[in-house]
Amino acid sequence: MRGKVLKSTGSWYTVIDDEGNRYKCKVRGKLRLKSSRTTNPITVGDTVEVSVENDGVTGNIDRVEPRRNYIIRKSSNLSRESHIIAANIDQAILVVTIDFPETNLVFIDRYLATSEAYQIPAVLLFNKVDLYSDEMFQEKLSHYESIYKPLYPCYRVSAKTGEGIDQVRELIQGKASLFSGNSGVGKSTLINRVEPSLNLKTADISHYHLKGKHTTTFSEMFPLQNGGFIIDTPGIKGFGLVDMDKREIFHFFPEIFKVAARCQYKNCTHEHEPGCAVKDAVENGTIHPSRYFSYLSILNDQDEKYRT
Repeated sequence: MRGKVLKSTGSWYTVIDDEGNRYKCKVRGKLRLKSSRTTNPITVGDTVEVSVENDGVTGNIDRVEPRRNYIIRKSSNLSRESHIIAANIDQAILVVTIDFPETNLVFIDRYLATSEAYQIPAVLLFNKVDLYSDEMFQEKLSHYESIYKPLYPCYRVSAKTGEGIDQVRELIQGKASLFSGNSGVGKSTLINRVEPSLNLKTADISHYHLKGKHTTTFSEMFPLQNGGFIIDTPGIKGFGLVDMDKREIFHFFPEIFKVAARCQYKNCTHEHEPGCAVKDAVENGTIHPSRYFSYLSILNDQDEKYRT
């Protein structure tokens, strides 16, 4: 039987077939013993072949089909290099808040660069816009949008008031959409507003630290009533990047890649070389300084706080 992995808890996997039947599965020993550079050789979104047991509700995963794509981050497990968040994704949707809590620009850029590296279209949802009526917040929101709107689809949304929710429903219909974000950005609440039948667990942010409480423990994929899937992920504190050749990192910043062809040297790192069109573009405002700073932070991999 062929199916799709909806949930993984490390030892058990929930698999759904084309008819909507669900099975609780384990991994065959031979498959489990195969060497892997990741903490999870099978992940949410994987298409798998399953042998169903006689009880009709449990089974064994015999094979994982080749992935169309996947998105990955560094793992906190030191024995492995990386952790696959999800596979076979149509779009990666990052939920962002400019305050309560603030989503850091470097974190956003590292997420977007990873999406570019694995050829997954990215979308930004600026959530909790109902809290940003103050002029200072409006200016900050406009600042974030000025950086990203020229590069990626951006939407203002509010899980509380319903602003932008219909647009999000249209955006995700018929697609496998990965929802990610820092803890506390209201991701699960937003998903519940988009698809009320899911009733995902939510929690308030800590008002003392202005940081979110983790409400999602494992990545999980949910079928949508109008077609498609939402993949909900645990809140991410940082986003460490893996498997990126330093000479190719600029490829994952579209505006830098576009300008880099005009650099004096073909192997320009856009850091210290003369005749660098990228540095000139930063100076004249064609490339936003924050994006260039993020590029340099990845190039030098020096920002430990974004790598956890």
